[in-house]
Amino acid sequence: MGVRLQVHEFIMGDVEDPELYAAEPLWNWQQSEAGQWVMANAIETPSWHLTLGPHSYGHKVYVTADFTEPNATFFKLKWQV
Repeated sequence: MGVRLQVHEFIMGDVEDPELYAAEPLWNWQQSEAGQWVMANAIETPSWHLTLGPHSYGHKVYVTADFTEPNATFFKLKWQV
């Protein structure tokens, strides 16, 4: 397996089709430097998750990925500091 990290998250308002509205921000993140690195270095394809926003009627979207120990450390140092 490896080390599972949450590599990205964002909050959306209350929308009728949250999967549809999540597509563009997820795509934009995937095209960013961090997103491209995650897609290239994750052990398996990262997965995205949709939950209710904790403080609103909106939705929280987050992406998780599994990494080797060295790659997890690199990601944390470069993008989660």
